[in-house]
Amino acid sequence: MGVLLITGSSGLIGSEVAQYFDGLGWDVHGIDNNQREVFFGAEGSTRWNQKRLEGTLKRFTHHELDIRDRNRIADLIRQLKPRLLVHAASQPSHDKAALIPFDDFETNAVGTLNLLEAVRQNSPETIFVHFSTNKVYGDAPNRIRLKELEKRWELDDPKYSNGIPEDFPVDQSLHSLFGVSKLASDLLVQEYGRYFGIRTCCLRGGCLTGPCHTGVELHGFLSYLVKCNLEKKVYKIYGYKGKQVRDNIHAYDVARFIDSFAKNPRVAAVYNVGGGRENSCSILEAFDQVSALTGIPMQFEYVDKARQGDHICYISDLRKIRQDYPDWKLTKSLKDIFQEIADAWKIRLH
Repeated sequence: MGVLLITGSSGLIGSEVAQYFDGLGWDVHGIDNNQREVFFGAEGSTRWNQKRLEGTLKRFTHHELDIRDRNRIADLIRQLKPRLLVHAASQPSHDKAALIPFDDFETNAVGTLNLLEAVRQNSPETIFVHFSTNKVYGDAPNRIRLKELEKRWELDDPKYSNGIPEDFPVDQSLHSLFGVSKLASDLLVQEYGRYFGIRTCCLRGGCLTGPCHTGVELHGFLSYLVKCNLEKKVYKIYGYKGKQVRDNIHAYDVARFIDSFAKNPRVAAVYNVGGGRENSCSILEAFDQVSALTGIPMQFEYVDKARQGDHICYISDLRKIRQDYPDWKLTKSLKDIFQEIADAWKIRLH
């Protein structure tokens, strides 16, 4: 199978990828130093997930390492020469980025550059999969004509009936500093593909979610929402009447795509990856789903001010990813996702 190196291995995507590829027989190495706790406090800690991986996976090795440490990153990649590198480490909150702009940019942009250059210098055959974000498009998707339904906003332009495509403009819009640092890393990954011929892939995620998400208010939409419901805590809605829409994809389906890409890699590939229209929901619709599942009414308050740069309605257009990888498909429905997140929180909260 080969060696897989994952950054952010204790997080949602990293841990799911580690579990998936361990099951396939790969030697899995994870880089994580629990920066999520530094960014979000004790509730954001991913140590529980690190211990779970170390205790349950057969071929997993944890490396306590910061991706900003250029020399140690280069040493590890020189030592491992991974067949596949999955870069899932980041400062993930666009609200938090404004409070820690240097940490945000150095983690998201410079950290990515450290990894890319270490691969180019020491292991140029490595396949490099990078987790970008739909925030690279800034708030430009909000310029698309919308229609207001009872519990959601909906795209009202036939051009975008399938959602936001990969050629949607990325500049001249408000991104948040997080969006800017992630766009810088996205372009770096593409450039190391085109300029140096490294097989790279940028995955511009919609709402990536699943039971291993350590959801907090500033990051982790569905996970945090379900946690609030189970704990009977107040969930704050920020603007847009609670009708803002996200498309949700289970981390397992993301891991399955990485497997497909590793078998047939391309150079400088870019894909929007999300749940598409079939797995989309608004905050109000999510309230209905989780309350129906748990039997607990959702407690919430409305703040009549949207987060800066927030999307009103974002749905990933999956036609390109499905065209290039026709064997890949979504296997986890929105109902499955809610059930698994709720089950996981019930275990962790008790």
